[in-house]
Amino acid sequence: MSQQVREVMTSDVVAVGPLMPVVEVARLMREEDIGAVLVAENGQLRGLVTDRDLVVRVLAEGGDVTGRIVQEACSTELVSVSPDDDVDRAVRLMRAHAVRRLPVVEHGQPVGIVSLGDVAVERDPGSALGDISAAEPSDSRNRASRRSPG
Repeated sequence: MSQQVREVMTSDVVAVGPLMPVVEVARLMREEDIGAVLVAENGQLRGLVTDRDLVVRVLAEGGDVTGRIVQEACSTELVSVSPDDDVDRAVRLMRAHAVRRLPVVEHGQPVGIVSLGDVAVERDPGSALGDISAAEPSDSRNRASRRSPG
């Protein structure tokens, strides 16, 4: 029997409004230890923004970022899945659209997100991606501060 998206998705998603400052979104990502947030307005999905989007679409342009808002950085042409969709369908969509994350939407409302890492952990936990995705995040700042000089 095939697995449904609801069995592998992350349902503790973070959503922000389209007018939230990108600096606040970056702080939220750091605090929650996540790489993507959904952008929603009035309960409807409007976009998805990743840490990479913030770097490529905002920081790389230079200048003062304090006035920049998340709708300037987010992807708005989204491919999404339903929690009842087959995981194979999600994988096919990720491959076809070259994306690593898909919002999970039910009745027009965002209810989760499924990532390539989620699928790897579930389907092939011994693979490099599955192993990395399942690992606890490391705090590189602590590692760097413990290094011996020289």
